[in-house]
Amino acid sequence: MATEGGHGTQTSGEYITHHLQNLQVCKNEAGEWVWNQCAGNPGAINVDSMFWSVSLGLLFCISFWLAARKSTSGTPTKFQALVEIIYEFVDTSVKETFHGKSNLIAPLAMTIFVWVFLMNFMDLIPVDWIPAGAAAIGIPYMKVVPTTDVNVTFGMSMAVFVLIIFYTIKYKGFLGFVSELTMHPLPPPRKGWGLLAAPFMIAFNLILESVALIAKPISLSLRLFGNLFAGELIFILIALIGWWQLPLHFGWAVFHLLIVTLQAFIFMMLTIVYLSLASSEH
Repeated sequence: MATEGGHGTQTSGEYITHHLQNLQVCKNEAGEWVWNQCAGNPGAINVDSMFWSVSLGLLFCISFWLAARKSTSGTPTKFQALVEIIYEFVDTSVKETFHGKSNLIAPLAMTIFVWVFLMNFMDLIPVDWIPAGAAAIGIPYMKVVPTTDVNVTFGMSMAVFVLIIFYTIKYKGFLGFVSELTMHPLPPPRKGWGLLAAPFMIAFNLILESVALIAKPISLSLRLFGNLFAGELIFILIALIGWWQLPLHFGWAVFHLLIVTLQAFIFMMLTIVYLSLASSEH
């Protein structure tokens, strides 16, 4: 069946598949760069995800820099007041959660919260607007929500993972890092006949703690990706209804605004918690 609402002769399945397809570029077997022929190619680059994520990151940096540059101690502008509210909110969250000493955590938390929020917020733009505009200039695919691309969310979580390891070694030393992986949660005996079982307990601890450590970036990325991907899919399904989508779209958008904000907050808070655990002595 052809879809309704001005989607031409596409079936519902084709319409959904089209909107979930990234604009990709990759090298083929001949070593040539090709567009949208990258199925199964691990070296494929999702151009739209990179474009929107970098653009929104620049929007965040430039707008907040301008707000700081033009800030005044008198009556603030509405945007300055908004920036100050966000700053106070993030700063309070960091002070209450992070128990180490670092000048990086607050700026990192601010960047994560605002950047992830902006990327999530793109999900509230009607699903046909930007792809239709891209198609008008010859771009066949255009996904505008970077956080519905698992490569983006996993890339951010890997950056957090590197920081977790860095802060653990910084505050506890390399031997402390190794000790956390091998001596917890079951400390091996240090004397007597129990020493014979120590290698097995150390191996068990290493497996258990390694899984827990690796699970942090995986859960961090998949939680954000899963929630935003599901939200985008619901918007696409609503768009299939045609003109009758407007009240449903508005209702879901109002509810999804909560999800957009909450997922940005959760990503920020988990990052702070993980780094606080990495820097704590216990």
